[in-house]
Amino acid sequence: MFLSQARLILRKIPSHPRKIRKLSPDPNFDPNASQQGTSSFKSVTEPPKTVGKASKTKFAQRRALAVVVPRIIARSLSCEGEVETAIRYLRNADPLLASLIDLHPPPTFDTFHTPFLALTRSILYQHLAFKAGTSIYTRFITLCGGENGVVPETVISLAPQQLRQIGVSGRKASYLHDLARKYETGILSDSAIVNMDDKSLFTMLTMVNGIGSWSVHMFMIFSLHRPDVLPINDLGIRKGVQMLYNLEELPRPSQMDQLCEKWRPYRSVASWYLWRFVEAKGTPSSAAAVAAGASLPPLQQQEEQQQHQQQPQLLDPINSILNLGYDLFLKENLVCFVACFDVISVSCIL
Repeated sequence: MFLSQARLILRKIPSHPRKIRKLSPDPNFDPNASQQGTSSFKSVTEPPKTVGKASKTKFAQRRALAVVVPRIIARSLSCEGEVETAIRYLRNADPLLASLIDLHPPPTFDTFHTPFLALTRSILYQHLAFKAGTSIYTRFITLCGGENGVVPETVISLAPQQLRQIGVSGRKASYLHDLARKYETGILSDSAIVNMDDKSLFTMLTMVNGIGSWSVHMFMIFSLHRPDVLPINDLGIRKGVQMLYNLEELPRPSQMDQLCEKWRPYRSVASWYLWRFVEAKGTPSSAAAVAAGASLPPLQQQEEQQQHQQQPQLLDPINSILNLGYDLFLKENLVCFVACFDVISVSCIL
C-alpha cells in the first residue's frame, strides 16, 4: 500500500523534459538557421505553432518568389547575343509565350541614325499611311539638305509656310519646332537621351508637344533598342495578351504591368512576339512599319480614324430622320392650313 502510494507521488513529480526530435521537416524552417548553429528540429518543450492552409500557401508563395526572382540586368538589344539571351529567358519564364517564340523568327533591330532624327521622323509619320508619310519625310530630308542636316538649328530655321509646302501641317510644324527648341535650350540632347534610364526618358520625352506615351515606347524599342519596354497603350499588345492568356475581356492599360511582370527584363522582345501573334490572327500591327523606320499610329488610333471616316455615313441616316420629321411637320401643318382655309372660304360664302 505504501509502495503504491509512493509510486503515484513519484509519477506526479515533474522530471526533466525529454527532447524528442521530429524527423519530418518543419514548414517554418529558416534556411539561415543552420548558419547560425541552431537545430532544424523542433523540441517538445517549444510551443507548437499552428499553421493553417492559408498560411502554408502564403509561405509557399513567398518561398517560390524567393527562388524564382534572380536579378538579371539586361543590355541593349543591339548588343551581340542579347536577343538570344532574351529568348532563352522568356522561354523559361512563360510556357505560353514559348509557343509563340517557336512559331516566329527572332526579332531584328536595325541601326538608326541619331535620336533627334528618329524623333522628327516619328512626328512626321503620325496619323499618316506609310506611303504618305514616306513621301513627306523624303521631302523634309531634301529641305534640310540630307539626313545629316536634320539638326535642331536647321529645323528651327524652317518657317511653317516652308513646311506646309512639303505637306507638313501647321500642328506638326509646331511639334518639330518645340522638339528643336528643347534641344537648343539643353533640356534634351542625343547623349542625354541615350544615357537616361527608361523612367526619366519617358518623363522628358512626353514633355515635348506631339510626343505621347505610345511614340516614346516605340522610340525606346526600335530606335534605342531598350530591352524592357511594354507599350501598355498599344491595342495590338493588349489584344495579344488577351489571346495569349485566353482572357474574357481586353485588359486595361493599368492591368498590363501585372499581367506581363514575368517577362521582365525583356518585355520589349515579348512585345515583338505579341505583335507577330496578332498579325498572324489577321489583325494589322503598326510594329512592322515602326521597325522599318516609320512611326504609324497604333491600332486604337487607326480605329479612331476609321470612326471619323464613318461619321458622315452615320450622319446621313440621322439627317434622313430629321428630314423625314421635317417633311411630316410640313405636311401636317399644310393639311391644317388647307382645312382652315376651306373653313374660312365657306364662312365667307355663307
